[in-house]
Amino acid sequence: MRKKFLLFAAILMAGAFAIATTPNAAAQGKGHGGGGGGGRGASPSGPPSSVGVDRGIGRSSDASMGRSDTGRGNASDKSNGRSDVGLERARMASDNLKAADNDLRKHPRIASDLHMNANNLRAGYQAALVSNPHLTFGNYVAANRLARNLGGRNPNITRAAILAGLANGDSLGRTLQNLGLSKDQSKAEIKRAELQMKESKRD
Repeated sequence: MRKKFLLFAAILMAGAFAIATTPNAAAQGKGHGGGGGGGRGASPSGPPSSVGVDRGIGRSSDASMGRSDTGRGNASDKSNGRSDVGLERARMASDNLKAADNDLRKHPRIASDLHMNANNLRAGYQAALVSNPHLTFGNYVAANRLARNLGGRNPNITRAAILAGLANGDSLGRTLQNLGLSKDQSKAEIKRAELQMKESKRD
């Protein structure tokens, strides 16, 4: 009898506990829903989540643009300076090579009198223009002439040595003097080479 009474009491207590906790669970569910609604409702009253980030990026961009623009500008200016010089050198070399082609077509003896064919003479001149785009075809032919005329007696006077002097900004006369000739000898040898070159251009 006592066991039945205790079982009945336990059932009553469990039922009372279930009834008591049901409103709290409902209230909690409403609270969560309200919280979610409150979260959604609070968003319009404040700044969008992305605005602060955008403003930060903008400020960072503004702060860096001065430096980056200046850096890009300086690099561009320096690059343009180098590229301008390179373009000018290439243009000058191209113009000189075209003039050489015209001379070789009009006066084929320029090459044959040097015991060379026109293609080899042109190729040698084109290679020399790489290091000295200011080199005229006349000076290149003169360098070959002078080397042929003087190389036997003066082994250090070679075409390469003469071209190096011209690339250094020296005249033919100064180059020959640097290679061991006197001033008068240099003048005489240059005159001799010029006469030979004129003879090569005669038909």
